[in-house]
Amino acid sequence: MLNLVTNERARFFGQQRATLRALGVDETTLTVPGDHTYDNGSTNERSVIDYLEFLPRVVRRSFGGFDIVHANYGLTAPHALAQVRLPVVLSLWGTDLMGRFGPVVKACARHADAVVVMSRRMAEELDQPCHVIPHGVDLDLFEPMPTGDARAELGWGADASHVLFPYPPGRGVKDYPRAERVVERVRDRIDDEVVFHTVNGEPHERMPLYMNAADVLLLTSRREGSPNAVKEALACNLPVVATDVGDVPERLDGVSHSRVARSDAELVDGVVAALRAGERSNGRGAAEEVSAEETGARLLGVYEEVLS
Repeated sequence: MLNLVTNERARFFGQQRATLRALGVDETTLTVPGDHTYDNGSTNERSVIDYLEFLPRVVRRSFGGFDIVHANYGLTAPHALAQVRLPVVLSLWGTDLMGRFGPVVKACARHADAVVVMSRRMAEELDQPCHVIPHGVDLDLFEPMPTGDARAELGWGADASHVLFPYPPGRGVKDYPRAERVVERVRDRIDDEVVFHTVNGEPHERMPLYMNAADVLLLTSRREGSPNAVKEALACNLPVVATDVGDVPERLDGVSHSRVARSDAELVDGVVAALRAGERSNGRGAAEEVSAEETGARLLGVYEEVLS
């Protein structure tokens, strides 16, 4: 399989590659040239020239004995479709379909042999037959551990309440200012000390420590496809309070001490309730249906269906 992607370093893409390899898929990945890294939370966008230079590379490489092309993220769809020899699977991640390039992405999706989206909400936006398969979570890495041990390793206070915002403050779509406002209002209603934590530059392997040390995860994103932080929190039994984006309502359905909110007041109420409960959630069971193995097997099924 020939993988096309805009950001090879995206951790959920790396997880997907590893899972498919374990399932016997032989893959090669091509990445759009140019810089696309987060620097203190900001995004460096590629130029049109970078995408134009990528086109002949993809066409040439498609003659390398592959069976299928998988375009990951909508902006790689034109490149995948430019080669006419191999079937194309297109995966949409959320911001590609819902953002400013949405019309282009939708037009390309109509010509793909199969389309994968992260949530039912994305499927409704796309308005064509597609497969709903969110990125999976590594349940061996993200698992419950004693809260006290996690706090001790991170140096967090044992007696305070801890709210986790698992992104750098500069990621605009995540809306850090809104999260900060919510936590300020939470402090007015909670007697204990409430500490607000962001995460910047930490290796992915350390994220389970944060998920197990915190009392609640707060997500205030303006838009999402299927936020991995929510699924990782579920795997660690961390309560989640989140805006109504992507597949969050599906993921939090039936999860204790967790809430989907549509206003600042509802976000505040949700965080206060989670802190006052002082308990972990039952999210681990909900996370099992989006394990890396489960979602990888479903994606492999899409490949087999297209090739048949």
